[in-house]
Amino acid sequence: MRSLSRTVPPVTVSLFREATGVLLSMTGFGAARIETDALGVSVEVRAVNNRHLKLTVRGSDPYPLYESELEKVVRRHVRRGTLHVHIRVERQGHAAAPALNTKVLADYLKQIRTSCAEAGTPELVAPLSAGALSLPGVAPETRNGGTPPDDEWPVVEKALDAALVKLNQMRREEGKAVAAELLAHHAVIAEQLAAIRTLLPGVVTEYRQRILDRVRQAVADAGLVLNAETVIREVALFADRTDVSEEVMRLTSHLEQFAELIRKGDEAGRKLEFVIQEMGRETNTIGSKAGDVAISRHVVEMKSTLEKLREQVQNVE
Repeated sequence: MRSLSRTVPPVTVSLFREATGVLLSMTGFGAARIETDALGVSVEVRAVNNRHLKLTVRGSDPYPLYESELEKVVRRHVRRGTLHVHIRVERQGHAAAPALNTKVLADYLKQIRTSCAEAGTPELVAPLSAGALSLPGVAPETRNGGTPPDDEWPVVEKALDAALVKLNQMRREEGKAVAAELLAHHAVIAEQLAAIRTLLPGVVTEYRQRILDRVRQAVADAGLVLNAETVIREVALFADRTDVSEEVMRLTSHLEQFAELIRKGDEAGRKLEFVIQEMGRETNTIGSKAGDVAISRHVVEMKSTLEKLREQVQNVE
């Protein structure tokens, strides 16, 4: 019978603890303000978790209409997450008021008065007239597409860039804290796996001893003849059913990959999610095959820690 201790590589817990990568958190805040002779532009950016990139824009007209242009700037700095961008533009001096088409407005008001008189509802003249400015052709239409104003866009773009730089500074700082927590949980799993590895050789030995004890008891009670081949076959079958050496090797490899992704730290969130999923699969298999109470306790601890990893990784870009 092969020795499991020869087929399962040792788990180097100390190596994992020394990993010091920096990840990017998906939550943070950044703000910037730029002033020129003609403009004062303030931009605030708040980021929260999201599996994809989602942008919402609020603030001074007409910039909420140019989300696609703003998203191009955002993508230079951020890959995932929901970003709430608020842009406030303070224009110096007084801009010329948009010209109304007074002739069209007068025609609308005349039609309203005439229609109400014919219908015998003069009380509706005032409320209907109040909405005349929104009727087609009265006021200039606001642009709802294309590119932002040429005279303002360079300043707004620069302010947004600056706010995103500050956002990423905060995301990096928070990412360091997240990386430290991930590695702490990672070390717990590595320690539990190392403990399981030391228990594996004894599982088969203990089972063999239990079988022998039962057979000896049966011989003593009923005068049966001890069949050594039957005992050996039963122990061999048990050893095959409970052999988790491959699962332990794969889980060890996943742990190494997990630590390496944290070291690299560049857009590692989705990769970490996948590795955690694979770690969970191997852990479940070890728990179902091992057939040992002590190993089961370690597996429960590993599963609990994996859940903590899953929660933490949700905040990693």
